[in-house]
Amino acid sequence: MLTMLRRVAVVGAGAAGLCVARHVLSRRDTFAPPVVFELTDNIGGTWCYDERVGTDDNGRPIHSSMYRNLRTNLPKEVMMFPDFPFDPELNSFMPHQEVQRYLEKYCQNHNIRPHIRFNTVVEHVMPVVVTTEGEEQRTTWEVTSCDSSGCQKTETFDSVFVCSGHYSDPHIPDIPGIENFKGKVLHSHAYRCAEPFSGLSVVVLGAKASGLDISIELAKAGAQVTLSHRRPRLTFPLPSGIQQSSPVVAVEEDGNLRFQDGSVAAADVLMFCTGYNFTYTFLDADQLSLEIQDHLVSPLYRFLMPPAFPSLFFIGICKIICPFPHFNCQVQFALAVLDGSVTLPSAAQMEEEARRKLQEKMEQVIQQHHLMILDQDQWEYCNTLARTAGFPPLPPVIRSLYEEVWRQRRVHPENYRRLNYRLISDTQWELID
Repeated sequence: MLTMLRRVAVVGAGAAGLCVARHVLSRRDTFAPPVVFELTDNIGGTWCYDERVGTDDNGRPIHSSMYRNLRTNLPKEVMMFPDFPFDPELNSFMPHQEVQRYLEKYCQNHNIRPHIRFNTVVEHVMPVVVTTEGEEQRTTWEVTSCDSSGCQKTETFDSVFVCSGHYSDPHIPDIPGIENFKGKVLHSHAYRCAEPFSGLSVVVLGAKASGLDISIELAKAGAQVTLSHRRPRLTFPLPSGIQQSSPVVAVEEDGNLRFQDGSVAAADVLMFCTGYNFTYTFLDADQLSLEIQDHLVSPLYRFLMPPAFPSLFFIGICKIICPFPHFNCQVQFALAVLDGSVTLPSAAQMEEEARRKLQEKMEQVIQQHHLMILDQDQWEYCNTLARTAGFPPLPPVIRSLYEEVWRQRRVHPENYRRLNYRLISDTQWELID
């Protein structure tokens, strides 16, 4: 009997979308070649640097949040797709251009580019439930897209992978009186380089990875930086030119900033390093029995799929993860679901498990905007996907080196990127000179 090959749509040609395409193309006995929809004219997603901010030539928001001098905060030995190493000649911590080059090589090596439709917007992704002759219900997906010439088309797929990233819609918290601020207000999404801020007083809101890195860059360029955050006071040495403060709670009528500790200060620039919102303009959350909030999409079984529609997959939606290896695990699990080698529980059971996982996190007093953070849970998560779907787990050396780098980063936020590493085996790494 002739088996119909399953048709897969992929939204986005960043690292996650390329990973889906690579694995789909390697299973030609089960899947038709994928159709990858890409909003811009290039692959790479957020790694594709764009000097412009605001909107592009077509009036669409600039997608990338990359800034000019960004270097990776994970070493290449940990960042790589497990089956595709970086050039061994490169330093462990690389400029963003090297990651873009790596993704271009990955794309070329797996011959993915012919399957990408560039400059194409996905406008709607809609499930269509059909009842087969045997009274079984089957879901297909209607994907409506529009190319740069304005030509709109709707096509049918068996599955859709959402790989549109979550670093493009800036989250700006509500600060009472912000309209009174007389200086420049921006989000790190629109930050490209430090030089324009030389000699200015800049209040940076948020002290996670980008807030800390950008503060250090600004201070080195001669800005006076106040790092405003609600975390415990940072105890490692910061460069001169950076002082810490409590969170900004309001802007006074005269334009001065009021902090949580009651102090008041003037500033030339207010820069939000406050993360990003989940935004999926092409999905109807109600139709999918999903709730999509700024920092939470739920319920998702295994942080991947809506229980009501388990042929729609969100790749890389979790935060504080080792991204490329994580995508690689999620994609292989998803394809095992689609080819039938993984049998899922009932929709009700999947929903119950997804809600239970979130409930457990909330009982640990984890705030709602942190519920999609995996962090230390990522290793068991990936191992569970590997065990269930029968693909090789991530080698333990990835976790070991990842955790070492986290330790170094907390102690030496300015200098940890000077170190270089080498993987010796699946369990061992070494520091090299």
